Amino acid sequence: AAVFVGDAGEWVGDVAEEARKLTVGPGFRDGVDVGPLISGEAKDRAERIVAEAVEQGAATLELDGRGVAVEGFEGGNFFGPTVLSDVTPENVAYREEIFGPVLVCLRAETLDEAINLINANPYGNGTSVFTSSGACARKFQHEVDVGQVGINVPIPVPLPFFSFTGSRGSIQGDVHFYGKQGVNFYTQIKTVTSNWRYGG
Repeated sequence: AAVFVGDAGEWVGDVAEEARKLTVGPGFRDGVDVGPLISGEAKDRAERIVAEAVEQGAATLELDGRGVAVEGFEGGNFFGPTVLSDVTPENVAYREEIFGPVLVCLRAETLDEAINLINANPYGNGTSVFTSSGACARKFQHEVDVGQVGINVPIPVPLPFFSFTGSRGSIQGDVHFYGKQGVNFYTQIKTVTSNWRYGG
């Protein structure tokens, strides 16, 4: 999801136009930007969520990627870039993770409102802020409650030697896969207790 703060909401149309330029096809072909979803079930789920989001009346379909056909791969699980705007927190597109090329756009008047919106979501894998203000970036990184925070980067996923963290509904179990926790999970620890007595 993308939360547009203040006047930034005017950019939604531009985002949809840029997404329209993306090429859908098999991931092994040169020039392909968007490959297929992992399964037919994933495609059906994404299509259902987009349809329900629009039917609920609280979302505007800026770009519809449903029904995309790729020559030679007619039975593929392709789903084109999709942009939903004017989404509310009650909308199914915001409440459920889609796992497809769907950008769900919400609006907030202030940074505080945007942070509260993010923190109220049941999921907390990752989020990014795009800003030229160091003060806004600092406020965001300290107040947002997610496992991975990005500042002026589109995907806040760190390199493998950092923990791939999530919070709330975005993590299963009690340890993370990467970083020290991952090393500890896959390492058998050996403890040695020794006592040397010298004397004659």
